[in-house]
This record gives sequence, structure tokens and C-alpha cells, in this order.
Amino acid sequence: MACSLHIGGSPVGGQSSQWHLQYLQASKAHTISRGEGVVVAVPDSGVTPHPDLAHNLMPGADIIPGGSGNGQTDKDGHGTGMAGLIAADGRKTPGALGIAPQAKILPIYTSPAHEDGTSAALAMAIRYAIEKHAQVISVSLTAGADVELQQAVRAALSANIVVVAAAGNTSKSPLVGYPAREPGVIAVGGVDREGRHAAISVAGPEIDVVAPAVDIYSTGLNAGYRVGTGTSDATAIVAGAAALIRSKYPNLPAQEVAHRLTATAVDKGPPGRDDQYGYGVIDLVAALTADVPPLGFESSNVTPPASAEAAPDKGDSAGTVRGLATLGVLVAAGGGYLFWRHRRRADDPPPRVSR
Repeated sequence: MACSLHIGGSPVGGQSSQWHLQYLQASKAHTISRGEGVVVAVPDSGVTPHPDLAHNLMPGADIIPGGSGNGQTDKDGHGTGMAGLIAADGRKTPGALGIAPQAKILPIYTSPAHEDGTSAALAMAIRYAIEKHAQVISVSLTAGADVELQQAVRAALSANIVVVAAAGNTSKSPLVGYPAREPGVIAVGGVDREGRHAAISVAGPEIDVVAPAVDIYSTGLNAGYRVGTGTSDATAIVAGAAALIRSKYPNLPAQEVAHRLTATAVDKGPPGRDDQYGYGVIDLVAALTADVPPLGFESSNVTPPASAEAAPDKGDSAGTVRGLATLGVLVAAGGGYLFWRHRRRADDPPPRVSR
């Protein structure tokens, strides 16, 4: 797959090898939400019924020939790894644990082993996910931005589905891939164990958030495990975070779910949104507990302030103002005022917790 580099065969280490769980304080987040009641569609190389996934794996579909017909054939291991990062329940020893271990996985066989998805197949997969009422779609691959795929992605967004997509790896392209660069899609980049920009991760003005992307341990083929490096892994982790939020706040619109992820992210790099880190590293606990004001009403007669220092998207061109660029803005109804939210730094206290 274009968005993940696999290293190692079937590593043994269990949840203790999943450094990203400790880094993101997943155990604390799981006392608040575990993703129950949320369906996450995974268009990928298929998902095998791994022991850590069997209880959370739904019958899916094969969009391209060569699978079992229900999305549960995986000759590559990529899709199984992504599904494990989202919803592995850790029942096996040593086991792996997902970010949302009670979410359900809808597997969609979209790409054969070691290949990116075609636009047509990914478009069909996304429409299938819409039909099956998925609440989150995790796209750990890139494809050409043809009209059919663009229409499918926009249909998913219009259907109140959170679409999370990989920015891509520098080994494939220096530009943010599609569908990550589609306005409204959560474009995900990666960081390493120290929280620094991962060298493999594409940077660009479309990046919204980042998550761990280096040496990520997850479920693999033959009931084993794999270690991957790439924005594929970071994307699945963010999709799991979206599932936690959708479970905790079932009536929250998809746009507000994205808003919670960006509003509570821990800022990295230059203050404000930047091309390597977007709005920052996701914070699972803050995203589930912070008192995040809702998005304001958009107004066509309101324009951003002239001062570059006042804008959170400093450095972005006008052409890169995307759907998620409004996430830092509250427009006072009738007043026309813009309030740019404070960016969290790593040493800032967490946002105020809702009561």
C-alpha cells in the first residue's frame, strides 16, 4: 500500500510494544469511551478474522475480484493492521489493542496486495460504506482524484460520516494525496516516538492533525502481528479517535467530531497550524472531555482579519482554505466577530473539562 512501509515479519511483544497507546494515554481514554456502537469502514486490502479482531469484525464486501466476497480476505496484511489499530480488542496474548476496542470494523476489499487503490474501486467502497451506515471511514491509501471518487467522498461527508485519510508517504509523492486533500476530510500526517515530524510523512497545507506513524505494532496475517511505519498507521489511529468521540457523543455531527480533534490537538512546531503538524498531535482524553465550543455559523459577509498574526492558518495560501480551516473560527451571530481559538502547546494545561 502506498501509505505504509512494513518492517519485520511477525513481531512478538504484545500491547507493551504499542508505544503509541502510552503516548496517547489510551488507557485513560478507555475509561471514558471504547467506541461502542460505532462502525468504522476500512477500504483496504481486506481484513482477516484475527483473534484480536474476530469479535469486532463485520461481514463486508469485495469491491475487486479475488477475495472471499465479504471483505475478510487479506493477502497483504495492510488492511488487517489498520483494522487492528482501530478496533483490536486485545483478547489474545500477547495481543494488540486498538484505539476504539469496542468499535465494529466493516472490511472492504479494495486494493490487492502492495498496490494503491484505484479511484473507481475506492469510490465504490465509499458508497458501500454509506449504504451500510458507517459512521467513520478510514482511508489508509491514496488514489487519483477523478470525478467519480470526488463525488463519492463528498457524498460520505454529506451523509454525516467522518472521513479520515492518509496524507501519504514521501517515498511515493511529496504532495498530500487524495482523498486527504478533499475539503472536509481529516488529512493525517505522522510523528515519531519523540513527537517529531516523521520523515516518511508528507507535509502540506491540507494537513489537519498528526498521530504516531513510526514502528507501529498491530495485528497481522496468520493470527500474528506486524510493525508498520507510515501515514497509513497514523490514519487508522485517528479513525479510532473519531470512533471514540462518536461513541461518547452519538448526536455530534461529523463536522463537530473533526472540530473536537483539531480544537484539542497539542500544537507542535511553529505556533498555530503548520504544514508538518497541522493543528497538532491528537489528544484522546482532551477530545473526549474538553469543553469545546461548537462551530459558529458561517457567514459570507465575514472575512478573516487582515493581520497575519491573528490567523491560525498563518502561511497558508488563500487557495488552501479548506472545510476544516473553519474549525478554529467562531462567528458571533449577527455581530460578525471572529474568535480564533488559542492553540495548545505541549506545556499548556489541558482544556477545561465538561461537567
